[in-house]
Amino acid sequence: MFDAVPENPYPDGSRADEAPVPHALLAPVLGLLGTWRGRGRGEYPTLAEDFTYAQEVTFSHDGRPFLRYEARAWLLGADDAPLRPSARESGWWRLQPDGRVEALITQPTGIAEVLVGRADGGTVDLATHEVARTPTAKEVDATRRRYTLADDTLTYVHDLAAVGQVLQHHLRAELRRDKE
Repeated sequence: MFDAVPENPYPDGSRADEAPVPHALLAPVLGLLGTWRGRGRGEYPTLAEDFTYAQEVTFSHDGRPFLRYEARAWLLGADDAPLRPSARESGWWRLQPDGRVEALITQPTGIAEVLVGRADGGTVDLATHEVARTPTAKEVDATRRRYTLADDTLTYVHDLAAVGQVLQHHLRAELRRDKE
């Protein structure tokens, strides 16, 4: 019934200087393109103890005015050995004129976030517009995410309001671009 499926003729670009040509609206976030890896620390009042984690974040595009976003993290032990998978999410950042950003981010834990914000001067600042949850997902009311690119370091800060707590610091990581 099906003949051989051709290779995808529209691969994603993960660098500004490779095909496809990035859409002009992506200009404020072109520095984010690629894969970033590093370590971070996390804390939250409902957790028994602070934790250390490793993280990988990838931004790519297909020539249209949005970024594909994927992030995954895993907990690290005292010896920096991986303990287990932790957070994972994927989504889309829709760039608008004047650096406005609308982001859709989903997590396998049953949470879908719609965030809005701005990209300006190497910083993307996103805050919750709406959160949708599956019936069994934990309560998440709001988040704020800041991505700051300075030199060769991408700093990620995540604030969280969940399970009866007010919006407060949850995660901070420093990531370096993967040398492909």
